Parts: sequence; structure tokens; C-alpha cells
Amino acid sequence: MNKNKNKDKKEESSNLQLKEVYKVWGPAEAEIIKGFLESHGIHCVFRGKVVQSVHPFSTDGLGEIKIFVREEDLPLAKKLIASLRPKK
Repeated sequence: MNKNKNKDKKEESSNLQLKEVYKVWGPAEAEIIKGFLESHGIHCVFRGKVVQSVHPFSTDGLGEIKIFVREEDLPLAKKLIASLRPKK
């Protein structure tokens, strides 16, 4: 029985492969992108170098926030984010 639990955990973790979909330079923009993606059923997580609530600045790359989505959501997430960019 314990063997099946370990197998289930391995399968579950392999389904949770996260891929970077976009980078932003502050928490406000990150929240906008997150809300937009989640409104389309794509869950995401953030990763940054600095805790924004402690050091609310974005110089020298310290304010960079990376947005990650599940691997299977990556193509749609990229397409959705691209649709937000103004066309030149």
C-alpha cells in the first residue's frame, strides 16, 4: 500500500512541472497577469529575488518577478499574454 502512495506522489509531481511564461518588474503587473491567466483557467505562481512587501523597489533586476504555469498550460498562456501586447 505504501508503494502505491509513493507512485501516486511521483506521478502527481511529474504533472506539476512549472515553466516560466513571462517576467514583469513589479507586483502590480504580476497580479494583473495572474488575474488574466486565472480568468482563463490557468493557475500560476510567482518567483522573485526580493520579497516585495519588505523591499518595494525594482532596481538592478531586484524587482523582477517571474510567472510560472504548468507545462501543459504554457502554449495557451503564451498566446494569451501575447494578445495583451499592443500591435505595432
